[in-house]
Order: sequence, then structure tokens, then C-alpha cells
Amino acid sequence: MATRLQKAQQVTWIGFLVNFLLVVSKLFAGFVGKSAAMIADGVHSLSDFITDIIVLVFMRVSDKGSDSDHRYGHGKYETFSTLLISTFLLAVGIGICWRGIQTIAESLAGRQLGQPSIVALLAAFVSILAKEGLYRYTARVGESIKSQAVLANAWHHRSDALSSVGTFLGISGAIFLGSNWRLLDPLASVVVSFFIMKVAIQLGKPTVQELLESALPETVEKDILQLVHQTPGVRSSHKLKTRRVGNVYAIDIHVQLDRDISLVKSHDIASEIEKRLRDRYGPDTHIGIHTEPIHEEGTDKQ
Repeated sequence: MATRLQKAQQVTWIGFLVNFLLVVSKLFAGFVGKSAAMIADGVHSLSDFITDIIVLVFMRVSDKGSDSDHRYGHGKYETFSTLLISTFLLAVGIGICWRGIQTIAESLAGRQLGQPSIVALLAAFVSILAKEGLYRYTARVGESIKSQAVLANAWHHRSDALSSVGTFLGISGAIFLGSNWRLLDPLASVVVSFFIMKVAIQLGKPTVQELLESALPETVEKDILQLVHQTPGVRSSHKLKTRRVGNVYAIDIHVQLDRDISLVKSHDIASEIEKRLRDRYGPDTHIGIHTEPIHEEGTDKQ
């Protein structure tokens, strides 16, 4: 059975090859078909090359276990790669938006825009089908292996599909509605750019939070406390600290036990807590448990 890394590499290589064909066809159709929207769409697909390379390189690194320099493993490399993908997406969105606005301004100032050809329209249609298919396939693999980077790359495919939808509509209007409507071509590229930037922000926000060591969601922490408190022998707990390390959770907690139990019993309780947490959140979960005697008054410290 293929490993997590092998599955990530396989889906990324497929996307890489499809992107190569789309870049060539889009740029050719954009220049030959005289479509600013299609050229912008081709540039967007070109950026997919960069993200595919990022995923291929960083997934290999992030799959490594812990070593002397990375005691918690290399999971943050995948988080960093996701941040890079979102940054590229944001840059592409801003670039497409700026170019579209410039073209619109030039048109309003009197410049006659050329009419796109059917070649550009066909390229947009093919791109929609190819990129939406890639999105569905990549997202399914990303969910199955729980990879942020692969899921981010899937959304990059979806953003390209959305870009091509806008391009298709803009080119259609510019072709079939007459010269007065040729402005729809660059206008479509501007509208699509906002979708691209929105996806970039949605992808980038959680990675920034993780790199800044934000705690896990409150619902997850409540679930952790419930698992801990349901463990036989645990009287109370406090000082819960959580964070993500790539796709792995890191959990540190102090648990309070009866004052008169043996060291062996204390160890057994801590081991049971670890087992329950790893059963819930995965075998690679980083867990640090400090056992201590419960305070006489039996109060919790959060």
C-alpha cells in the first residue's frame, strides 16, 4: 500500500503534468486568440508549477521523523509550504487584478480592444474541465492523508478553475456581444482575481496561526480535557497547552492524582492517558504529561 508521502507525490506529479499542458495551451491561445483574460489565466496556471514544486520538495522533508535538530519532527515544513502556496496565490491574484484594471482604464481612455477568438474560448473550456477534475482528485487525496499542503494545492487547482470560468464568460461576451462588450474580457480577469485572493487568505490564515503557536480550537481542547478526566484515577487537571506541528497535535497537561498512590500507579495512569489521546488524535501525537498530587482543597487550576 502506498505511503502518505507516495500518495502526496503521485497526486502532485499528475497535477504538475496537467499544469504543463495547460500553461502551454493557455498562453498559446491567449496570444493567438488575442485575449488578455486568457493570458492572465495562463500566468495563473504557470504559478501552479511553483506550488507543485513546493509541495514535492516540502512534503518529502516534512515526512521525516524527529532528529537531533527537530525533536518534534519536521511537520512545520509542510505548514510553511502551505503558507508559501497561499502567498503565491495572493501575489497572482493581485497581479491579475492590477493588469485587468490597467486594461480597463486604457479602454475607457479610448483604446480599442481586440476581439478574442474561438481558440481562446475553447482553451478556457478545456481548462475548466481539467482543473475542476484535478481539484476533486487532489482534495480527495489530501483529505485521505490529512495533508495541509496537498489540500492547499487542491484549492489552487480550484482557483484556477474559477479563473477559467470567469475567463470563459468574459471571452464569450467579448466575442458574441459585439465590440462594445469587449471590455468584458479584462473585466472577467479582475472579478476572478478577487476569488483567487479570497482563497489565498483562507489558506494562509490558519498556517500563520500555527507558525505563531496558536492553541488548538476550543472544541478540541474541551475534547482533550474530557478524555483526560474520564481516565480512571485522574482527579483533576490544569495547565493544558496545545498547538499544531504540521498535521500532528502537541499536547502538554498537568494531571492531579490521589496523594497516596504509588509511582508505578501514577505511571500507569499517565500511560493510559497517552493511549487514549493517541487513539483519538493519531499515533504521532506529541504528548507531555506531568503527574502531581491533588491539592487538599481539590480545586482545578486552568
